[in-house]
Amino acid sequence: MPAALKLHDTLTRTDREVTPLDGKTLRFYCCGPTVYGPAHIGNFRTFVAQDVMRRVVEASGTATLHVRNITDVDDKTIRDSQKAAQTLLDFTQCWTQKFHTDCAALSLLPPHIEPSAVAHISQQVAMIEKLIAGGHAYAAADGSVYFRVSSFKDYGRLSHLEDRELRLGASEAASATDSDEYTKDSLTDFALWKARKPEDGENFWPSPWGEGRPGWHLECSAMILEYLGEDFDLHSGGVDLIFPHHENEIAQSCCSTHGKFAHHWMHVAHLMVDGGKMSKSIGNLYTLEDLAKRGYSAAEVRYVLISGHYRAPLNFTMHSLDSARQALQKLAKADKALERGTAPLPASPGPFAEAWETLLNDLNVPGAIGSIFGVLNKLKPAALSAEEATATRNGLHFMLQALGLTLPAIADEAAADVPADIQALAQQRWDAKQAKDWAAADILRKQLEAAGWLIKDSKEGFTIIPK
Repeated sequence: MPAALKLHDTLTRTDREVTPLDGKTLRFYCCGPTVYGPAHIGNFRTFVAQDVMRRVVEASGTATLHVRNITDVDDKTIRDSQKAAQTLLDFTQCWTQKFHTDCAALSLLPPHIEPSAVAHISQQVAMIEKLIAGGHAYAAADGSVYFRVSSFKDYGRLSHLEDRELRLGASEAASATDSDEYTKDSLTDFALWKARKPEDGENFWPSPWGEGRPGWHLECSAMILEYLGEDFDLHSGGVDLIFPHHENEIAQSCCSTHGKFAHHWMHVAHLMVDGGKMSKSIGNLYTLEDLAKRGYSAAEVRYVLISGHYRAPLNFTMHSLDSARQALQKLAKADKALERGTAPLPASPGPFAEAWETLLNDLNVPGAIGSIFGVLNKLKPAALSAEEATATRNGLHFMLQALGLTLPAIADEAAADVPADIQALAQQRWDAKQAKDWAAADILRKQLEAAGWLIKDSKEGFTIIPK
């Protein structure tokens, strides 16, 4: 079995092995949610891809330390908490709990550490003080503090943008967020500390530069330093965070410490809906609750979200959920056919070794799923010995655990156990049908009926029921 996952690195634009710096534990950070409302399936595409990455690393035998933050103070949380006439704490705790509920439904492994921005104000202030002392930041007349981008020569190395593009991007970001950008020395400089404004209400904290709150980019850097240190293995987020968020994280972190920050970068592509961009205004920004009202399970949503390669845009449709339901049912039927009385222990991929190797190659989930079904389509469970069936089922469960897939319950339609010779005969008939040998299939069907059994066919396979 290959020793490590090979994953594309955004910084170097190469596929590199994901191995821990200390040789023991892979320490990685994921940008978490901003808790001002329910997370939508576009948000969860990133979190699910990160979950698969962690599961694959752990299945490979490497321990992990997973840190994912909660952004509980920013423009949106302050604005919407006041609209709801709630304190910032009560408002964000409510949406944090909703996020946790949805994560559990999607079978996301909880992070080992989940720090919040508000709980780490002092660490953020300390980082700003270091940046000012080093000449990398400055305080404006209104009490805001900005990072001086020109002080970091490697700015832009992650996004590979030229200076003109960086200035254009900074201008667009500024117009969308801040109205007092004229206080900066340069258009590309970004806020580390935002001075208190009347619209902030009671949501402010003291600092050496006056009352205010931290800038969004600073939060992650301070929490990473607190829990992962100056150097850590991997940083992940959506592609929309590459610039400016992750560029800013690199700059402020490297300028306030002696470390190199993240040694590997994993970014997940956008989710589209019906071929277009998700938008609340056109009603296609779905949450798990929205899809549950339409009759779809979280397991089916997860299957769709991992069904495309994480680095390619994924188109979400209701038809894709229907296909996910059929695929999960087929997996569940295969699992039931392999059952031999004892629960399998997912210790190795077994006959699904090719699927596992595919998964280790830049987290190629769609390729791995295709390989799994390739094995199952050729499988004849009734012809396997108990030991072979157990090994096959173990391998299937190994892959299901790596992918985080939960199988639906399959009702037992037969009133009595189907004898092994009847199962074998039914499998022969199915194989004849797949080979388009209709005469042989008809003869086998009549033999089964004479023995007292009927065959119920579907697209995924067949069910044997008493006559």
